[in-house]
Amino acid sequence: MTLTNTQARYGSLSIALHWLMLILLAVVYACIELRGIFPKDSAERDLMKSLHFMLGLSVFVLVWLRLVLKVTHPTPRIEPKPPAWQTGLAHLMHWALYALMIGLPLAGWVILSAAGKPIPFFGLELPALVAPDTDLAKFVKGWHEWFGALGYWLIGLHALAGLYHHYVVRDNTLLRMLPQKGD
Repeated sequence: MTLTNTQARYGSLSIALHWLMLILLAVVYACIELRGIFPKDSAERDLMKSLHFMLGLSVFVLVWLRLVLKVTHPTPRIEPKPPAWQTGLAHLMHWALYALMIGLPLAGWVILSAAGKPIPFFGLELPALVAPDTDLAKFVKGWHEWFGALGYWLIGLHALAGLYHHYVVRDNTLLRMLPQKGD
């Protein structure tokens, strides 16, 4: 397998980033959901929140690499070619996912900044993006939570579409993004 994309399939770098980011997103969502099982101000709850922030920012860093690969390398063909409406929906879904992978971490960074809290990133403390403003923190947090909930649906629909193409349509949509045997 090649490192970069070809007309036939995604390269190992795109495949690795895709699945790594899925794992990161799953852990980001799990951390914020699981924090509620721990008492407020406990070390475990603080750890869940810190991991949520740091891994969310990791998604933010990696999404830019994915976007560079997307615009500089070919997107492998789907065989047989799907109808134009499916291709259009797929493009819309991908751009919505990219928007979430950029927007949600940025919103989280703004929330922490506006709340006057530190922005942890694996031993570093990132600079605040805005001055402390509790009203702004609450406002952005509401949108962050709403779009985070939307993310569950988008990720789920994306996965269902891949399975639909693989098991019902029987095209190569999913196969293009799976590692090849022997890799």
